[in-house]
Amino acid sequence: MSDSHSASRRRFLAATGGLAASAAAAPVLAQAAAPAGLPPLVGRATQNLLPRGKARRVVICGGGWGGVTAAKYLRQLAPHMEVVLLERNPVFFSCPMSNKWLVDVVDTQFLTHDYLSVSEKYGYRFIQTEILEIERDTKRVVTALGAVDYDYLIVAPGIRYNYEAWFANDRRMAEATRARFPAAYIPSAEHFRLKDSLRDFKGGTLVMTLPPPPQRCPPSPYERACLIASLFKQKKIPGRILILDHKDGLRPIGPGFKAAFEELYKDIITYVPNAHVEEVDPFKKHIKTAAGDFDFDHAILMAPHQAGDLAWKAGLVPAPGQGKPGGWADVDPLFLHARDDKDVYVIGDAVGFVSSHFAYYPKAGHVANRHARIVARYIAAREAGREPNYALPDNLCFMMVNTAPQEGISVQFDYHVNDQGVIEQRQMDFNERSPATIPEDFNWARLIYEDMFT
Repeated sequence: MSDSHSASRRRFLAATGGLAASAAAAPVLAQAAAPAGLPPLVGRATQNLLPRGKARRVVICGGGWGGVTAAKYLRQLAPHMEVVLLERNPVFFSCPMSNKWLVDVVDTQFLTHDYLSVSEKYGYRFIQTEILEIERDTKRVVTALGAVDYDYLIVAPGIRYNYEAWFANDRRMAEATRARFPAAYIPSAEHFRLKDSLRDFKGGTLVMTLPPPPQRCPPSPYERACLIASLFKQKKIPGRILILDHKDGLRPIGPGFKAAFEELYKDIITYVPNAHVEEVDPFKKHIKTAAGDFDFDHAILMAPHQAGDLAWKAGLVPAPGQGKPGGWADVDPLFLHARDDKDVYVIGDAVGFVSSHFAYYPKAGHVANRHARIVARYIAAREAGREPNYALPDNLCFMMVNTAPQEGISVQFDYHVNDQGVIEQRQMDFNERSPATIPEDFNWARLIYEDMFT
């Protein structure tokens, strides 16, 4: 790895800090009265969960990489505001770094974080609940515990699997696929199911389908294939991995992954491009693609990705036939608010088309973290009576491709606005497999976790 590459990455890693400010104490919120016959803290969707106080309120829907970051930075940058984070999971589980967890390079504690302690530290309200509806006309979020009004809304829903593309409305087929051959791209029960299945795998053909772009963390399926192949190699498991890719070739970091497949795992990994999925049968363990038909003993079946359910509930995803790329939230490319509602922001993977130059931002945790910090600044500026200046994210992804010895590759993205007002992307692939990439990877994770949780 060249000195210029290392210096470039050090500058990137250093950028995870900043925007530090002391958090004000959390506002005191009155408890909603419980319906007759219920204990005081048992809610109903029809009741008002958090009565309005004097402070203006930001409600954040989704506690992933974007949502947690947004809550912290809003309390720092706009301490007079009330910030409420709604998330259905009791703990944070990180998809980034989880491929390494699947093969025991890191443990579960490395991926999980406590919502309550960080919310208390920075003075925002964390409520674990299911979001049922988002009513933009009344500026209200309806949860299983009751309704919450907002002045600003941040929607951070991550992704959903578009099993409809494979099975239409056949829920039985979709549920069987998810239960038996989980993609493990949405935290966190799927990850444990996949890890258990890899532990129990005795040999045979493991098929991995890759969703068509845009998808969550584009290089990560290739990393997963490499790490599983490394596991097979170390444990002498007589297995082979078929990667069925919608794309016509490996990308991003194509040469780096190609070298890993050929030099490290030539007897284990077979890469099949242009493998557009046509039919999937989870019961017969058979898949039909444009590149051929395949039987399998086990599989990681990744259906096409779309914006998470909450983006659909909020009416942020354009209907088919409106001239917009389907399945993702329609936002202002520079300011990340809904095109028809400046008080509603979308961050992270759910963000839709932003540029005629590269179409979509990479759907990665790093980008979600950056979106959250940017939107927090936008809201703070607006609350201070200023028109915000636009800011753009960056992205950095590290991929481990070997565990013995540990070696990795990486990719970096920068963004700027050209003279025509179009966002342009500069992509730098670091294809040389190197042990030096691994400590950089873990340092990136440490710094960004600190930015979110400490």
